[in-house]
Amino acid sequence: MATLILFNKPFRVMSQFTDSGNGKTARATLADWIDIPHVYPAGRLDFDSEGLLLLTDDGGLQHRIASPRQKMPKTYWAQVEGDITDEALDRLRAGVQLKDGKTRPATVKVMPEPPLWPRVPPVRHRESVPTSWIELTITEGKNRQVRRMTAAVGFPTLRLIRYRIGDWTLDNLAPGQYQELAVHVPAAPTQPKRPLKARRGSSNKTRRRN
Repeated sequence: MATLILFNKPFRVMSQFTDSGNGKTARATLADWIDIPHVYPAGRLDFDSEGLLLLTDDGGLQHRIASPRQKMPKTYWAQVEGDITDEALDRLRAGVQLKDGKTRPATVKVMPEPPLWPRVPPVRHRESVPTSWIELTITEGKNRQVRRMTAAVGFPTLRLIRYRIGDWTLDNLAPGQYQELAVHVPAAPTQPKRPLKARRGSSNKTRRRN
């Protein structure tokens, strides 16, 4: 059995356990929220994005979640600037040309504003500029992909929350909370178990760090 951590990463928290930057101000990291040893992020979530981040102590499971070859779907809720048009939605569905190549076709729809926690600091609000919420599902992980996709079709992202990875969601997790699961990982005889890239710190429990 492998350990899998479902973590609701707050805004402006790094998706790693140490801050390797050279800035004068230390940034918040996973170590400020998670004290379980020998787990490591399966993929990343940008410093200025919020929502679901998965961690595990199993290298094979980490690879299945994070590898672009696995094409595990990831669903995001994005607040974008402006009243998004059908044309823009169609372009997202078809795939958007970015500097590092064209994205795979995405699943996207307009959604009502979700019942989210307040962001600190809040998103800049301008009375003269409306915003829209979309639900966007992709199966790849280019750097800052969702933000670049919405900007490319003329609707910059103001707030971004990752809601789902595969079958796992943010449901019942407040910012900074995590849930620890025991997951059965089927054997993959054609691929040897991969070691974790780094190590850092009971079943089915939710914890809040204040």
